[in-house]
Amino acid sequence: MSENLLDATRRYTEAHASANGVTSTPIHGLTLIRETSSSELQYAINKPLIALVLQGGKRVTMGSETLELTAGESLLITADVPTVSQITKATVAAPYFSIIIDLDPTVIDGLVCEMRAEPLAANVPIRVDPTDAEVGDAVLRLIRLLDRPDSLPILQTQLIRELHFWLLSGRHGAAIRSLGVAESHAQRVARAVTLIRKNYSKPLRIERLAEAASMSPASFHEHFKAVTSLTPLQFQKQLRLIEARRMMLSDGAIISNACYAVGYESIPHFTREYGRFFGESPARDMKAAKARVQLEA
Repeated sequence: MSENLLDATRRYTEAHASANGVTSTPIHGLTLIRETSSSELQYAINKPLIALVLQGGKRVTMGSETLELTAGESLLITADVPTVSQITKATVAAPYFSIIIDLDPTVIDGLVCEMRAEPLAANVPIRVDPTDAEVGDAVLRLIRLLDRPDSLPILQTQLIRELHFWLLSGRHGAAIRSLGVAESHAQRVARAVTLIRKNYSKPLRIERLAEAASMSPASFHEHFKAVTSLTPLQFQKQLRLIEARRMMLSDGAIISNACYAVGYESIPHFTREYGRFFGESPARDMKAAKARVQLEA
């Protein structure tokens, strides 16, 4: 990985430091991460993205699979999948740096139509590979635009397109390609995922989701699990629990309000499922979170 990319990322994050280590940028879908210590476990359901690790290390778990990332490697997520992640290597002297880039299905769709047809890879929603040099170079030029804001309206669109081209041309290409193939299983499942995300707190019948994906219920169930690693019910449940935890941590919601807001009708039921997923009850989890905040204050 080019040191120039690390230097450019360091300069921008230090100039636009945020309390939580996450630096947003004027470029839609581009986020920079800087952490000076190992982190607690972080739960999320991410949209398709690629994360370039420039310095330090990170561990990401999806289901029973755990992946370790280090400098010079990229994490690719090609479906809405729940992940548990933790920064494992970061110090004040050598912070963890990474770059997150949301994949744009519209850009991918256009490029797939123009590029020579290639076979699709067997669906693997999350993987780690060395970062291609061309990808790193395109990202560096994109970050350099941040120091010249007048250039963004003119140049960022073509650079985003070039970045996606190199991703499709490189070792990640076969895995990304299905996002741009019209009516692929990934695209059809994505329509159902969008419906679940918008209505996660409401009961959703499998027939309605299958209709959104233009599949029979049996076929939809099979392909949904192949793409996301979860059944539709498991996906909705984990989305509810992650959102409830966010509401309690970020918004200060009390347990009962978070429980009902995400669609649970019983606090004991919510508490049991929360404990199974996060490893401890909501009350203990929030108590531990408050203790960490006080320790860092």
